[in-house]
Amino acid sequence: MNVEKIWSEYQASLKAFLHRNVSDPDDVDDLLQEILIKTYNNLSTVHDSKKIKSWLYQIANNSIIDFYRQRAKGSDLTENDLWYNKPEEEVQQQLSSCIVPFISRLPKDDAAMLTAIEIDGVSQKEYAAMHDIKYSTLKSRVQKSRKQLHSLFDECCEFSIDKYGNVIDYQARKNSCSSC
Repeated sequence: MNVEKIWSEYQASLKAFLHRNVSDPDDVDDLLQEILIKTYNNLSTVHDSKKIKSWLYQIANNSIIDFYRQRAKGSDLTENDLWYNKPEEEVQQQLSSCIVPFISRLPKDDAAMLTAIEIDGVSQKEYAAMHDIKYSTLKSRVQKSRKQLHSLFDECCEFSIDKYGNVIDYQARKNSCSSC
């Protein structure tokens, strides 16, 4: 297993993962460098190449936890204030509030559909059955609505996306976002 090859394959997705959990881009870069060093120093401990990805994400997750613990020392933060102690549903609910203004700009039916599927967690099959829509038709509508939503996001921000479609960075466009 080659560190350079592994790093070139996973660096962008690790950076996107860090951006989702750490707000300061400089801290993200520092953490990414720390993860690279840990990868270089400990890669020989991984004996199954199929476990590289989960191993890297475990290093990233632990690095983020350590980062916030260091920040919490000497501050008024309690363990309950840190993102990694919150139930996953609560974190998702907080993040969904960023998307709602964009979804609400879609046509009413599309907004209701995406809210149910993307925010409330209703499966596409369940939604199709509840609204007496063919599943294949619903899948097409969801894809079309997601593209419309992407266009609204694109009006507001410029995104850097890796080859897997993951957002790795973004830059707000000046005065062009009415949803923010």
